[in-house]
Amino acid sequence: MKFKNKELDLSIPRVMGILNVTPDSFSDGGRFDTLEAAVEQASEMINHGADFIDVGGESTRPGAAAVSVEEELDRVIPVIEAISARFDTVISIDTSKALVMTEACNAGAGLINDVRALREDGALSAASQSGSAVCLMHMQGQPRTMQNSPTYQNVIKDVSSFLEHRIQSCIDAGIERNKILVDPGFGFGKTLAHNYQLLDGLAELQNLHVPLLVGLSRKSMIGKLLDRELDARLAGSIAAATISLMKGARILRVHDVQQTADAVKVVSALSAFKDQLN
Repeated sequence: MKFKNKELDLSIPRVMGILNVTPDSFSDGGRFDTLEAAVEQASEMINHGADFIDVGGESTRPGAAAVSVEEELDRVIPVIEAISARFDTVISIDTSKALVMTEACNAGAGLINDVRALREDGALSAASQSGSAVCLMHMQGQPRTMQNSPTYQNVIKDVSSFLEHRIQSCIDAGIERNKILVDPGFGFGKTLAHNYQLLDGLAELQNLHVPLLVGLSRKSMIGKLLDRELDARLAGSIAAATISLMKGARILRVHDVQQTADAVKVVSALSAFKDQLN
C-alpha cells in the first residue's frame, strides 16, 4: 500500500505507534507535548518495531476539551516535520480537521487517520487532494458524548455498513480504494458488550476488501473487564491485539510497541512455518 512517497507490504502485519502531543489524552497526555520528548519517543518506537508513527494533537477521549485549528497545527506540524527529517517511517496524522490534514501532509504525513471518517467540513476534499492514504474509523456520536447510551441493531453489521458507505464516499471523491484503510472504532460509542461482540466478529470486516486497522491498546474495554488501571493493562492489550491479528487485522495501533511487535512475530510465525509443510 502506498503512503504518498512510501510503500508498505500489508500482507505482513504492521505496528503503529501512538504519539499524542497533547496535555490530556487518556493514557499518555502531557508526556510528549514538547518537540524533544515527542521526537525521542518516536525514535524509541521505531527502534522497537513501529512501521507507523501516529501523531495526534487533540484528545478524543470522552469529555476532552475541543482544540482550535491553530492550536492543533502548532502541536503537530513541528513534530511531523522533525520525524520526517530524521526517520524513514510512515507518519500518520490523527485529525478530523481539513486544514490540519492538508498542512500535515505537506509536512510529511502519508496517512490521514480520522475518527470521524472524513465527515467534517472540507475533510473529504482535503484528503483527496493530499494524495495520502486514509483510515476511516467508525464512531457513534461525538467523542465528548459518545459513551452516553450507545445502541445498535447488530454492532458488526452496523459498523460494516457505515464503513462501506464511507469507503464509497471516498471513492466518489477521487480517493482510490487501494489508499483506504478502515478502523472499527473500539471504544468509540460502544458498550463493553459491543466492543467484545465486535472483536469476536472482526473477521467479517474483511468483506470490505480494504486493510483493517485496529486500536485496542489500554482501552477501557480492557480495564473494565480486568479491573485494571491504565498502567496495568499490557497483558490484556496484547491478548486483544493477538486476537485481532488472527481475525485479519493488518495494522495494530498501540502504545506498547515492543511488546506488540513481539506478538506480531509470534502470530506471523504460524503462517511462515505452515508454509514450510507444503
